[in-house]
Amino acid sequence: MPNLQPNELTQKHRSRFAKIVGDKYVLDDQEGLEKYGQDWSRLFIASASLVIRPANTLEVAEIVKYANEHQLPIVPSGGRTGLSGGAVATNDEIVLSLERLNQISHFNEIDRSVRCGAGVITEQLQNFAEKNGLYYPIDFASAGSSQIGGNIATNAGGIKVLKYGLTRDWVLGLTVVTASGKILKLNNGLVKNATGYDLRHLMIGSEGTLGIVTEAEMQLTKPPIEPTVILLGLNGLNDISSLLVHFQSKLDLLAFEFFSQQALDKVLAHRDLKKPFADNHNFYVLIEFEASSEQLMDQALEAFEEAAENEWLTDGIISQSQQQANELWQYREGISESISHYPPYKNDIAVKPSQVGEFLTQVDQFVTNNYPDFENIWFGHIGDGNLHLNILKPADLDLETFKQQCTDANPEIFKILQLFNGSISAEHGVGLLKKPYLNFSRSDEEITIMKSIKSLFDPNNILNPGKLF
Repeated sequence: MPNLQPNELTQKHRSRFAKIVGDKYVLDDQEGLEKYGQDWSRLFIASASLVIRPANTLEVAEIVKYANEHQLPIVPSGGRTGLSGGAVATNDEIVLSLERLNQISHFNEIDRSVRCGAGVITEQLQNFAEKNGLYYPIDFASAGSSQIGGNIATNAGGIKVLKYGLTRDWVLGLTVVTASGKILKLNNGLVKNATGYDLRHLMIGSEGTLGIVTEAEMQLTKPPIEPTVILLGLNGLNDISSLLVHFQSKLDLLAFEFFSQQALDKVLAHRDLKKPFADNHNFYVLIEFEASSEQLMDQALEAFEEAAENEWLTDGIISQSQQQANELWQYREGISESISHYPPYKNDIAVKPSQVGEFLTQVDQFVTNNYPDFENIWFGHIGDGNLHLNILKPADLDLETFKQQCTDANPEIFKILQLFNGSISAEHGVGLLKKPYLNFSRSDEEITIMKSIKSLFDPNNILNPGKLF
């Protein structure tokens, strides 16, 4: 290669990429670099060199092949709704935006399957399924922005994991571009395929470090009956586990969510909603289930009354219409949006559902004792043990000092988590934010094997370098 100066070299690469995707789909202006180089974490400074927006798998393959030959690092980018810095370009990487791969095709009514480009928005797939009398059950607050490729890269879960599982459970097949630019077709949409290693599942949750997902064949299912929602107010953390066991024994639950009074206060202020109850409660539990018959509704009322008799709750509401059910969900789904401007330092962690109360108590006590000026916003998917600890930046504290104090607190929080054999990241991935703490959830032997897999798939380390490890 000629001895070119950095700017000349960048222009040489830009020209090559422009030949692949078209000049208008290669961005190097400051606005574009900042927009595509950042994600929702807002805790890292974006520094991308180029943004490339291919239209199909073949273009992705050409881009990656060229990048690999010239050892140009690539950050795959979807809806950029991640909260762990997994899609942030901080070291002059090329951002490969997959948003133009946004087509839904090859719908099969018999198989209840559909092919999606990586850039298909989650809500777009949900709406497509609904129009065809079916249902895509992976759902979360960012469904209107997140993309299928990103969901697969982080094995996203959401609010209905209790009944429907994670993204992994709905991926029938994948099209993946490897670091060398080869195209893999994984599993071909089969339900059963016992032919050795399932590379599809290796790619799911790998955060774009092993290959770039460009298409996915997704499973759909029959839609649930219009769900009923129960919102409960309670005062003690230990009551949460009692309520989970109790309602699970009586009903087939779709969701079992939790949030604190502090979280509710933020939502009420942000969305101008009415308080759900006359009195405040320390914590709230939101339960969703299918009331497909009067008998099931009677069971729900009976379960509610028994929980009140056992003093596991202090107040409650049962939705009487779909509109009211949607309104009750706003108290839970509006939390992330209502605190996004602080900005929050987020910890997305997981323990067994049976350990939630004890774990919450220990962590809350640690943060309160050591960081009394911090406001803690707790919420999460209690039914599957997934908790979100959001520490809000005090108004009089600069961002860098705040980040450093949170970074100092992390090892102590994760030591508590380690005592419960929990996970430092339940559904947002490791990215940049959690990589210093991977050893709290993975053994040295596991990390060594993971690094070996990374080296095998990506020997030049061009795919999302610096993430995970």
